Amino acid sequence: MHINTNTDASAAQGEEARTTARVVLIAAAAAIGGFLFGFDTAVINGAVDAVRQGFDLSAARIGIAVSCALLGSALGAWYAGPLADRLGRVRTMQVAALFLVLSAIGSGLAHGVWDLMLWRMVGGIGVGMASVIAPAYIAEISPAQVRGRLGSMQQLAIVLGIFVALLSDAWLASTAGGASKMLWLGMEAWRWMFLVATVPALIYGVLVLGVPESPRYLVARGRPAEARVVLAKVLDLHSDHALDAKIGDIAHSLKVEYRPTLKDLRGAGGRLLPIVWVGILLSVFQQFVGINVIFYYSSTLWHSVGFSEADSFSITVVTSIVNVLVTLVAIALVDRIGRKPLLLIGSAGMAVTLGMMAWCFSQAAGSGANLVLPAPWGMVALVAANAYVVCFGLSWGPMVWVLLGEMFPNSIRAIALAVAAAAQWIANFAITSTFPWLAQIGLSFAYGLYALFALLSLLFVMRAVRETRGMELEDMRAS
Repeated sequence: MHINTNTDASAAQGEEARTTARVVLIAAAAAIGGFLFGFDTAVINGAVDAVRQGFDLSAARIGIAVSCALLGSALGAWYAGPLADRLGRVRTMQVAALFLVLSAIGSGLAHGVWDLMLWRMVGGIGVGMASVIAPAYIAEISPAQVRGRLGSMQQLAIVLGIFVALLSDAWLASTAGGASKMLWLGMEAWRWMFLVATVPALIYGVLVLGVPESPRYLVARGRPAEARVVLAKVLDLHSDHALDAKIGDIAHSLKVEYRPTLKDLRGAGGRLLPIVWVGILLSVFQQFVGINVIFYYSSTLWHSVGFSEADSFSITVVTSIVNVLVTLVAIALVDRIGRKPLLLIGSAGMAVTLGMMAWCFSQAAGSGANLVLPAPWGMVALVAANAYVVCFGLSWGPMVWVLLGEMFPNSIRAIALAVAAAAQWIANFAITSTFPWLAQIGLSFAYGLYALFALLSLLFVMRAVRETRGMELEDMRAS
């Protein structure tokens, strides 16, 4: 799937493409894919302890059970583009919704850990597809002057999905009296945590039935008349001249557009271009600072150090609310302060707050299920964890996606972004699957390691990352 990143010249000819209520609603419907991304990846949080006890899993096996969806996400993200070019953007979003519905039902009814892992991987494929197709579709359907703001709906939808998943987990566990307690129809609450995911997946599938196909896809498939209808409705273009010019621009971009391959990412001597390494390392550091440990394991974490299960769920919900609010702040600041300064602020803040968490957990008494943080260290750790989420949400959360979307030269953007995104999913899997094992060694060691990566990310940004604020996409360099 290839998106024309140049601003269409035809907007200045005749009619201007307008930001209509229709295009905002269409973008919002597509962004539900981001909501499902956040919901499906975070819903496991409330079920970790119950699944581990119910299936009698070791630390290594629960780590794999939690993180296996990420391998499916890497697969779904890699093949989403070619599938969208063949079936269309809307049909591909419907396929993603189907995968997510099947995963929710299968995970909720799983009889063993292998069943659960299989269905989690199926859901991961749907998440990976939605994570790629939704922002691409929004970019293709939006007027150029608001493309950035409409595209930011994806990141906002992700953090909202995380929040709703954690809120849902907390409510179900509270209603049942615990995640492992029976709830409805003779099934434990943790099973309903997965089953509830069918609701947003079905809503997504139904809503995308009503959104129009991308004009770019329609022109590519030799259906310009249909593309004209979509452009007239969505962008409020009605004059034949404006529509002809817009269709002509799209057709021209499809003819002259070069489709890059993996070979194009190599420079002299067969080595990866420096900018590709920067993209890969941005993705890796985004995950190696341990953010998804907070969103996948936080209920388990707070429960393990003396908080009740109910309080642990409440803390996790509050953390997700903080994440939503700070994402809104980041969206407001990105074009004022710049990408690199926000990354530097975030790295410094994360190094300090993660270091504080490591220090707090070094004061813990007991071990394993009997681990307790004595006063005042429990409250200090809680404040440090939420301050860490603020630092991440203000910087590395949204800024990495912004940079990956704009830092690569036009000639390699599509394939370089695919490689960087794949690196992100793999790094996410590595951190998520190893946390239970690291926690057995010691939570102080685990958070100390993440603090070290945060410090390394600070040095990396200082030396290797260029500021892209105000730069035209055509001015991006590969060196």
